[in-house]
This record gives sequence, C-alpha cells and structure tokens, in this order.
Amino acid sequence: MPLPATLPPALFVTGTDTGIGKTAASTALLQALRRRGLRAVGMKPVASGSQDLGQGLRNEDALALQVASRPVPDYADLNPYALRQPLAPELAAAEDGVRVELAPIVAAYERLRATADVVVVEGVGGWLAPISAQLDQLDLVRALRLPVLLVVGMRLGCVSHARLTAQSLLAGGVECLGWIGNHIDPAMQRQDENFATLQQRLPMPCWGRLPHLPGASGEALGAHLLD
Repeated sequence: MPLPATLPPALFVTGTDTGIGKTAASTALLQALRRRGLRAVGMKPVASGSQDLGQGLRNEDALALQVASRPVPDYADLNPYALRQPLAPELAAAEDGVRVELAPIVAAYERLRATADVVVVEGVGGWLAPISAQLDQLDLVRALRLPVLLVVGMRLGCVSHARLTAQSLLAGGVECLGWIGNHIDPAMQRQDENFATLQQRLPMPCWGRLPHLPGASGEALGAHLLD
C-alpha cells in the first residue's frame, strides 16, 4: 500500500472525526514526499486552540506541519487563522471576534504553492465540521481546487464513520485521492479485519497504514507510506 508514484501539486487532508490523527498523517506525508526529493510544505488554514508564544498566536498542529516542511514556510502563510479557544472553529472565531474568510486563505495558499512542489493542506476536525458560520470545508476545497485524502481513525465505529465521510465527499463532487488508516486505539479488537473491510468498502485506494506510535516523528511515520 505505498504512496502513489505521482501526486497532484496540492491536496487536502480531512478526517473521519476530530482527534483521529490528521496532523500525524499530514506530517508523515510531508516527510515521505521529502524523501522523494520534493519540496513539500504544509498548511493549516484554520486552527483553534492556539497560544501566544511571544510571536503571536501559534497552534501545536500547525507548528508540527511547519517543522515537517521544506522549505520552512512563514507561519502567517501556513496558518492564516490561529484561534485561541480549543473549540469548533465557528465558536472559537466568534470568541476572538474574528471573521474567517476565503480570500486571505487563498492568498496564503498561492504564496506557498510558489515555493513548493506539493502543498499538503490540513483541514479541521471531521469533514463536515464547518469553518465558519458561512463556510464549510467543501467551500475551501472548491476555492483552492484541491483533491482530498481521507484519514480514518482506526477505532470502534470507524467503518461507518469512514463510509459516511466518503459518501459526503463524493456527493459534494470532490475528487477522492485515497485514504490512510491511522491506528489511534491500540486496544481496538479485530484491527486487521476492520482494515480489510475498509479496503473492500471505501471507493478509493489505500495509501498506507500508520501504526500506533505515540510521540513518533513524522519522519518515522512517513516510512510507512513508502515502499
């Protein structure tokens, strides 16, 4: 189940839910691309749960993408909207008095595209989590004209969550590149059987299977996406 030999110049990473390892999969993908000699840069357009580290608000997931990127992007381009509260983006933006709009995201994305062979754009929460009161993640994918990679959090209920997410992606006319299984629950029973079921039922190829390795670097995980 290796990473495909050729990839588009940019893609959008979404997930079956929040906390299922989109950032782990995105950093692994960035590292795998870099091992192929490509300039690979991450982006997290909207991130909630940010802290002021002395240089403005910074989000942990966005910083992980920055570390995994080469060339290293400016944080303002990588994460145009850093929101303070660890809430759904719509609520976090309201708390900060911020209006999330597409234009700044598109402008930052274009700057990143000019520096990289591939841009890995990570979404927020699960696929249907809204970006704002006016915007869904589908609107962002359409604005940037990106195909989508689905990260499936391997835990009880993942088959239904993955199939429902895939149905929503296809119903929105999104190009689905593939999916990655991320083993977030080491106590999950019948892991291999569930993974095999997903391979049979999801209408897109599998790009890899990430093991449960708490604290592992993107470089270590990236090896699981390569031959």
